[in-house]
Amino acid sequence: MKIEFDKSKALNSLLYVANRLQRKDFHKIFKILYFADRQHLADWGRPITGDTYIAMDAGPVPSRIYDMLKIVRGDSYLPDMEGLSDFFAIDNWMYVCPLRDANPNQLSKTEKESLDSSIARYGSLSYDEIKEKSHDIAWRSTAKDFSIQWDDIAREAGLDAEDVEYLNEMNKLQIALS
Repeated sequence: MKIEFDKSKALNSLLYVANRLQRKDFHKIFKILYFADRQHLADWGRPITGDTYIAMDAGPVPSRIYDMLKIVRGDSYLPDMEGLSDFFAIDNWMYVCPLRDANPNQLSKTEKESLDSSIARYGSLSYDEIKEKSHDIAWRSTAKDFSIQWDDIAREAGLDAEDVEYLNEMNKLQIALS
């Protein structure tokens, strides 16, 4: 399954989540986004952010969103050319401090519902609890520091082989029509 990263959806999802969590550390935000993307894929046939999740020690990490956070934190090889620091700051190396809320026009009703559901279900979990939940079959079946395949994430979300094949065919059709 070829999924396209949507920078606007990713930034607005990050802001949406960070404004609604008590503990706004990278780890918690990454897991909330993973579960929301996974659920939205299962319910609507596409994730919210389209980010590539990397199987890291502490669970799935959205690669491009992590890059955005590192740019603002100052440890990226890329400068902040797009003004990301106007949207959020980083405190104590790992806490996201949103400077504004998500643009309500950039996230659909179903995307907000998936994000809200993920926050409600996983937002109060401890570091160890959410880490354990994110160490699912999709994560375990991926080599450390490699990309978790969207097909595996879809299966983890409860889709069967026929559903995954259907999503792949729809994805190919969408690419052909673009």
